[in-house]
Amino acid sequence: MKATQKLHEIGQSLWLDNITRGLLTSGTLHRYIQEFSVTGLTSNPTIFDHAIKNSHDYDDAIRRKLDEGKSGEALFFELAIEDLRQAADLFRPIYDRTNGVDGWVSLEVSPLLAHDTSGTLAAAKELHARAERPNLFIKIPGTKEGLPAIEESIFAGVPINVTLLFSSAQYVAAAEAYLRGIERRIAAGLNPDVGSVASLFVSRWDVAIADKAPAELRNRLGIAIAGQTYESYRIQLDSPRWQRILNAGGGVQRLLFASTGTKDPKASDTLYIEALTAPLTVNTMPETTLTAVADHGNIGGTLPIHAEAGLEGFTKAGIDTDVLGSQLQDEGAKSFVKSWKDLIECIASKSKTLKTA
Repeated sequence: MKATQKLHEIGQSLWLDNITRGLLTSGTLHRYIQEFSVTGLTSNPTIFDHAIKNSHDYDDAIRRKLDEGKSGEALFFELAIEDLRQAADLFRPIYDRTNGVDGWVSLEVSPLLAHDTSGTLAAAKELHARAERPNLFIKIPGTKEGLPAIEESIFAGVPINVTLLFSSAQYVAAAEAYLRGIERRIAAGLNPDVGSVASLFVSRWDVAIADKAPAELRNRLGIAIAGQTYESYRIQLDSPRWQRILNAGGGVQRLLFASTGTKDPKASDTLYIEALTAPLTVNTMPETTLTAVADHGNIGGTLPIHAEAGLEGFTKAGIDTDVLGSQLQDEGAKSFVKSWKDLIECIASKSKTLKTA
């Protein structure tokens, strides 16, 4: 049995952190669904930037949209929605079979709206409506400025992938925004079953302290933070507040482990996947990590619920995880903006080239 299938049987969803038009047209994504138990997909501006910049797969579509007068951000969203509609259709049987628990794809709002709650809400509603697919998440960062937009989007019935979470405290804040949105729907007599995941970024912790951590703690901080967050997640699910929502017909906002590709070339390429096996969670991974897990992954036990002890060594080493978690989220938000600007620049450059040709 492939390790990917074993993860699926344990109860963890495997999502691909990649999308390209080539993946769709070549049948590769369909093969991953069939052979590697992939049940969902996430995207981000960097993924689309690389896909458009490094292939000719989008050239014809860009030419058509240029002829229609489209450009920049508007042109990009049309390309992205076309891809994600196809992916959503591939995953639709899984979405239907699991009653909406699984089978999702994700599209990110412009990070330039990060400090604009009403603008983010409007964009989330518009993008989800334009996609015309029930199994499409809109990604909104779980920053202090993003939390109100998450609550309002959930209240409006828009499924949300809360992204850019780095710590247990940040996860809890995002979960509470989700809960408030659902509780408001219940009070208003609306259906409380609005899909959501909360995405915790893992490997960036280890990159951040690569030159600071003792050798015995190398590549262990991300796993320790994930364990601590998983404990908070389980506590949330067992809380009376969440139980009331479940009793009213609401669903679970699953914890998603993101950024699980190994960055250290000296470490195992399946490190974070094998360490973060847990039921009722999602692990979204790059294509190289997915194929590595399918080829030689070794899945043992599941992630323990009580993992506080895993952070003691880092505290003794002088690493303040509270400060670092805030720093990583701030840096991540800035990185999102840079990636977005790079993407729009890529669209402009490709458009210019195609017009000249």
